[in-house]
Amino acid sequence: MAFRNSVASSVGAHTLNPPQKEAVTHGSGPLLVLAGAGSGKTRVITHRIAHLVRGGIPARAIAALTFTNKAAGEMRERIASLLGDRKQASALTMGTFHSLGLRLLKEERKALGFPRGFVIYDGADQLGVVREILRRIDVGGRRFDVKAILTRISLAKNAFIGPEQYDPAAEDEYDEITAEVYPRYQEALRAYAAVDFDDLICEPVRLLDRLDEVRTRWAGKFRYVMVDEFQDTNRAQLLLVKHLVAEHSNLCVVGDDDQSIYSWRGADPTNILEFDRVFPGAHIVKLEQNYRSTPNILAAANAVIANNTQRHGKELWSATGEGPRIVQAVAPDVAVEAQFVAREIGALRDSEGRRWRDFAVLYRSNIQTRILEEEMRALGVPYAMVGGQQFYERKEVKDLIAYLRLALNSRDEISLRRVINYPSRGIGATTISRLATWSHDRHQPMWNALTSIEEAGADIRASSRDAVRGFVSLIAELGEVLEQGAPVMPAARQLMERIDLYGDLRAASPTITAAQRRIDNVETFLRSLARHEERKPGPDALVEYLRQLSLAQSDDSTEPERDDKVTLSTLHGAKGLEFPVVFFIGMEEQLIPHARTLMPTATDIADPEHATDVSEERRLAYVGITRAKERLYLTRCALRHRAGKLHPRTPSRFLLEVPEDLMELRDLAVEARQPVENEEIADFFGSFSFD
Repeated sequence: MAFRNSVASSVGAHTLNPPQKEAVTHGSGPLLVLAGAGSGKTRVITHRIAHLVRGGIPARAIAALTFTNKAAGEMRERIASLLGDRKQASALTMGTFHSLGLRLLKEERKALGFPRGFVIYDGADQLGVVREILRRIDVGGRRFDVKAILTRISLAKNAFIGPEQYDPAAEDEYDEITAEVYPRYQEALRAYAAVDFDDLICEPVRLLDRLDEVRTRWAGKFRYVMVDEFQDTNRAQLLLVKHLVAEHSNLCVVGDDDQSIYSWRGADPTNILEFDRVFPGAHIVKLEQNYRSTPNILAAANAVIANNTQRHGKELWSATGEGPRIVQAVAPDVAVEAQFVAREIGALRDSEGRRWRDFAVLYRSNIQTRILEEEMRALGVPYAMVGGQQFYERKEVKDLIAYLRLALNSRDEISLRRVINYPSRGIGATTISRLATWSHDRHQPMWNALTSIEEAGADIRASSRDAVRGFVSLIAELGEVLEQGAPVMPAARQLMERIDLYGDLRAASPTITAAQRRIDNVETFLRSLARHEERKPGPDALVEYLRQLSLAQSDDSTEPERDDKVTLSTLHGAKGLEFPVVFFIGMEEQLIPHARTLMPTATDIADPEHATDVSEERRLAYVGITRAKERLYLTRCALRHRAGKLHPRTPSRFLLEVPEDLMELRDLAVEARQPVENEEIADFFGSFSFD
């Protein structure tokens, strides 16, 4: 307990150390702050902004770009506290790249040719567009992973490769189908008056490239620009930043190339590795003092990441006591590994007075959690998984959102398809298919088919045509009310009554409790909408609210539930988090580094668990190690089932890179002091030494 309190007291209590102060007080010109894990990068950004404002730079002339709304909100609060002036903090332009892109699109809408009510399609909407395109083209009976196609489109967009320039790789069926889908996908977005997340960055960059007047205006808006987590930027984001600082080069970026783990979604680590080449004369400051972890944990992290050659050299260190040694636990199989983790958490909680939320279990792939969850439940260990379903992705909420979006924009075919027969009103799949074909053949929005039901539905039965007319009347009336700028809440309530939404939720739910939970979700959404309308009344209140909801889907924040539970998370999901005690499980070759990294397949590029090379996998291991503040456990299995058989496992190369004198070894097969029931395991351990 004494050690834990000494570490906690050092965090947040320190004044600026010399490198931090150097970064905060840097004057004009480009600045690269290489901020190692736990080195106080947020402190540097907030103090630098406060320093600029105190020095006479108007807050409105400062922009700070982050990758999560949560990070932006926390920074703004800290700056308000430092300045003692919430009004000045509110004047800062502070938010995600996508929020800035949306601001630019709204202000320059006419130059872009965008309609007033354009919508932002989130990930689910994009998948719906691609699925519909695949239904309309001949794919020869093949089944494609829609996410794989979308990933290729996204990567192409961010590389500014348009549909006409997309060149599929030879004999790559996913590249070939992407070449067919990509132009149709872009046409569909235009037809639906929609943009996707990539467009929020790429379209502003294209506009700034094309129009001198717009470029000059935006380059003059901000005198100082700051970017957090710069190692996660892609090419489009880099180009947007270059436009914003073109007049002065007063750019400060903060990041850590050793934590660049998102190349699978387009992040380009060369942006930070070659910063001084892109921005000549850049001043570089290294933050290497760590305020999070013990020296033993940092020594392990340093030893692992040092094996990457393409990096800015850094050596994390801490002024705290060494702390306990890292535990390397070797289990005979995954069941024993899971039992050990669950029991050790319980034992540490009892012996050290910790909370459940002090613990995290990290892993490379979600497939590693099944047995772990079983053991947690069996031993009564409460847990929460990072990356669960977000509130606004729940069906009942998405359905109501779709009604509102369709009322505002009848060209939004994804929303139209979602609610045309929900709740059931007798418009079946055959009717929808015929209406879609009619509109597609005439290159018209599907809504036109509904409003022209007498012509478009000549071969559709009368009851279905009546249902279509009723649906059109419902949406048109709602749209007319919203167009007049009437309060949204009464209109939404009236809609819900007309479609008997709550009645359907009760009928479709297996229990009264489940139904009430879904109804409560809708009520929570409505309260959120009401609060937004109170804060920002006006005819565009609903449009702005729905855009912000879609924008939230691009947020990289993976904050776990705040209840007192153990956190279970992939290594990707744990980035930015920290815990007193971390169990890093499955430290084996083919898990970390992942088998798909060592032997990638054609479709792996779509998988968030995929990484392009071993160097990125090593950075992922580094991120996992540096999440631990006080205690770190590295576990692996000697045997693991694959294809129904037990196979010997090789320790991860990253585990072998940790110096032995930093670790204590625990042989879980010996600790169990029980005969091993499985003969294969018994035979294996009979000739295996852990010495």
